[in-house]
Amino acid sequence: MTPGYVTSNQDSRAMPNAAFAELMRAVLAKGAPFRFEAGGFSMSPFIRHGDIITVAPSPSRFRRGDVVAFMSPETGKLTVHRVVRISPRRGCLIKGDNTPAPDGRVEKSAIIGRVIRVEHCGKRLRLGLGPERALLAFLSRIGLLPPLVWFLWHISRPFFRRTRP
Repeated sequence: MTPGYVTSNQDSRAMPNAAFAELMRAVLAKGAPFRFEAGGFSMSPFIRHGDIITVAPSPSRFRRGDVVAFMSPETGKLTVHRVVRISPRRGCLIKGDNTPAPDGRVEKSAIIGRVIRVEHCGKRLRLGLGPERALLAFLSRIGLLPPLVWFLWHISRPFFRRTRP
């Protein structure tokens, strides 16, 4: 999920990724949370395109499963993905929940903040940021999270279909 634009790509008020990252750093450096609209599908279904994300300043310690905003070492872009493994010497291994490969190792200094809230259609979502985040990180790291979510969505769909009167 790349929050490269504050609004949609077609909007003339869009902000380039580098400027957006600097704005986020400045706000978080003052200890205030930073809210923005998510763009992309790499964290789907837990964070979807158009959801509102709130990022808080980086904690002193990260936990496996935390969703963080960081500067990608490969692309140099601001990205929001999940920490799937932590190594004291080698940094954090970070990966999108809906991506086939990890983003690689990221130094803790490259992590700008941690996602503390996700809102979808005005409602706060809790799934993906609570105690289940460690399990999600494990499933994501071994590549089972996207197929498992797809399977669960398809078997649960009949139970949530609305019937017409």
